[in-house]
Amino acid sequence: MTNESLLNEDWPGIVLQLGGAEALDATARETRAFVRAREISNAVDLLRLILAYCLGKGGLRLTASWAAAIGLVDISNVALLQRLRQSGEWLALLVGQILTRSAPKATRGRMIRIIDATTVPKAGPGARKKSHLWRIHSAFDLPHERFGHFELTDQTAGETLDRIPAVKGEIRIGDRAYLQPDRMGIVLEQGADFVIRAGWKSAHWLDAEERSLDLIAALRAGLAAGRIDQPICIKRKNAAPLGLRLIAVKKPEAAAAEARRKARRDAQREGHQVSQQTLEAADWVILVTSLDAKEFATDEVLALYRLRWRIELAFKRLKSLIGLRAPPGINERSARPYLLAHLLMILLLEPLLDEFEDSPRLAKAA
Repeated sequence: MTNESLLNEDWPGIVLQLGGAEALDATARETRAFVRAREISNAVDLLRLILAYCLGKGGLRLTASWAAAIGLVDISNVALLQRLRQSGEWLALLVGQILTRSAPKATRGRMIRIIDATTVPKAGPGARKKSHLWRIHSAFDLPHERFGHFELTDQTAGETLDRIPAVKGEIRIGDRAYLQPDRMGIVLEQGADFVIRAGWKSAHWLDAEERSLDLIAALRAGLAAGRIDQPICIKRKNAAPLGLRLIAVKKPEAAAAEARRKARRDAQREGHQVSQQTLEAADWVILVTSLDAKEFATDEVLALYRLRWRIELAFKRLKSLIGLRAPPGINERSARPYLLAHLLMILLLEPLLDEFEDSPRLAKAA
């Protein structure tokens, strides 16, 4: 299955997934993406035209030529660009409708929600700079194996643990960027738990009695066993310390050696000497979690964190299967619809992912 087949022989099925022609017409008129019939006679044809441009590689002129050749619509490339710029709210509404329709509920086994963000560069002279990006904040839900949330921002909006509303009972998994004590407290208040990767310097560590904790000393004390599982607290700026659980496991020697090499490279690139503490911490996978030790054993928490690769695979599908890349223009009114079209398409494709060889379900079965 390709983008071309989705927009041609599979197009009637896509329309049905989006609620049918009447529903599309209603939402297009509601958001003023489609006001009245002129060159384009209906909202279904408008959506097909917009997706053909955003998901294709031919640009405005070739898309307009394709539309004329198949008898869809005779429209200029300038008129197509104008239609694209009017479609941002409509595409955002369609994305939201699919996410709402497939919104997961916490189940007997508890929903697992992996959060992360991916970026694509903005067009223009600063396209290669880290300060010139579109950021897609995402949640990938298990066992549903699909995206459960998208939020599109520029690079000024940081990755925050509570940006995505929590579902009561969920277990939220995040990498080091999400070790944010005050926001972790908000997620707990919403009825969720979390498992988050930690760096040795990324929090103000306290012991269970809220006294200062030397994390490196704790790691040294755990060397013989090769793992640690103990109650701790983390200091917050705006509230009492969070009572949590520290889990750390010693990496295999090959992985530890690679982590130490990376720490040295990073320090050299930043122009300073790597500390002995950083090298010692590089030997460990360090996690903090709110999960109760009576319900979740050490190995179970570690297994939960290892699921984080699923969202990396989902981002890979978004960029390789759907073709997400930098929007071709610098105008935000056309760039946002371009990105939203790709998010819409991955949501439509996810129920069919078993047909693709990089599906996580196939990977599990192999």
